[in-house]
Amino acid sequence: MRAVGIVLFLVVLATVVATFARRWRVPAPSLLVLAGIGVALIPGVPALHVPPQAIALVVLPPLLYASAEELSLRDLRVVWRPVTILAFGLVFASAAAVGFAAVALTGLPPAMAFVLGAVLASTDPVAVSALGRRLALPGRVQVLVQAESLFNDATSLVLFKVGVGIAVAAGGSVSLVSAGGEFLLLGGGGSLIGAAVAGAVWLIRRRTTDPVLETVIALVTPYAAYVLAESAHTSGITSVVVAGVLLGRSGHRLSDAHIRLQVQAVYAVVVFLLESVVFAIVGLELLALVRGLPKGSSWWPLQALALAGVLIAVRVAWTLPLTRAVKPSRGRLSWRVAGVVTWAGTRGVMPLAAALSIPLAASGGGALAGRALVLVLTTAVVVFTLVVQGLTLAGVVNRSGLALEPEHTAREEDGARDALNRAALDHVEHLSGLEAMPPVAIDRVRRGLEARLDRTEDEGGVTSDDSYRSLRHEVIAVQNSELHRLYEEHLISDTTRRRLQHDLDREEAALGMR
Repeated sequence: MRAVGIVLFLVVLATVVATFARRWRVPAPSLLVLAGIGVALIPGVPALHVPPQAIALVVLPPLLYASAEELSLRDLRVVWRPVTILAFGLVFASAAAVGFAAVALTGLPPAMAFVLGAVLASTDPVAVSALGRRLALPGRVQVLVQAESLFNDATSLVLFKVGVGIAVAAGGSVSLVSAGGEFLLLGGGGSLIGAAVAGAVWLIRRRTTDPVLETVIALVTPYAAYVLAESAHTSGITSVVVAGVLLGRSGHRLSDAHIRLQVQAVYAVVVFLLESVVFAIVGLELLALVRGLPKGSSWWPLQALALAGVLIAVRVAWTLPLTRAVKPSRGRLSWRVAGVVTWAGTRGVMPLAAALSIPLAASGGGALAGRALVLVLTTAVVVFTLVVQGLTLAGVVNRSGLALEPEHTAREEDGARDALNRAALDHVEHLSGLEAMPPVAIDRVRRGLEARLDRTEDEGGVTSDDSYRSLRHEVIAVQNSELHRLYEEHLISDTTRRRLQHDLDREEAALGMR
């Protein structure tokens, strides 16, 4: 009963915080972390201890799935090389740098310092997607940051498991061959299971027309991908990401406008609730973990700040050479792109869940030395990135000159709308020549499309005339085809495609079923 009360309180808190975040135009996750810390400071508030399995199983799958579905596969093909370098090389470099720095600054045993480095090595897709949702970044830069955070999990998870194995074994060693095999099992096995789940869901959704069933399938899919992969001892997170990317690519062909609108609305509520609860938990957990630190650990704030600085420095060093692939600039390296990609690489819930899963005792039965400090430093770095980087990310993007101007987005959207309406008008004229539809219906649809091209009033509300409604459905189908042609030929951005697709879905839903 107490757990239910805490969750309800966090939901209410998140709603209030989200309201102020929109009014102040700041990222809600950053304010939620601060609100969680503020609540934890209130005398009498009980300490919050959330099992890492609860976060991993209940919270992460739908959030990761939603982030993966938003990923533009078209833009991913362009930046897959820098994404691969970041998802592998940067993770190794960050883990090594943080490990060495932790040994020098904190006095942690080398094995536990490596565990800390592995935990903090990868960015968090939940945090990155939540913070970057409001930013008008160019498509390649946005996909680079988001794809890296989605695909670096297998690398960091293997490093984490290897580090924990050494720490628990108290001086044990690890084979590079076994580590490589474990990586292939986690990453490759998770990818195969995710692809299989996506294929099965695709076959089921092709034969489903019930909006309620479609919504249930959409909610169950990430959990099925995660549980199946974890049961096979592979990466559940990788499985969810692969399933989300593949189904996000073909989602518009598997359902109609009514179903897409309902699923989007339900998922928006689920994502808001889960993100709100999980970011507030990060703030609440910090003070509870600090109280459990042993004596002599009072320097942890400065140590966490130094480790965050190491992560940022290593990230700049790795992203700077990759800027040519993201935004060619006459052979020069772009500090602006590197700065934005670096500052957008926040840590979040996943590192915290990994740190909480560190065993309590070593193989000999004694307490695992340094575990409490690793938890506090992990949480402190997560809070730093969510608050400091989160609250200043918009300013960094604006100063970099990379942000797309509202006028640019509006021009692209208006141009795309005109292209859709012209394609629809050509189809109507073709039908008129064939005399395939009643002249009255053709004339009404023609006048409506011409009015849109002239930026004047439309033809009015929805009519109940069957021939008119049938023609409007046919016209919207033509506009959908034109929209996806513009996208596949790189004439519009993924953001514009999603926005116009949503408008077409609303228009088709307003017409009713055929």
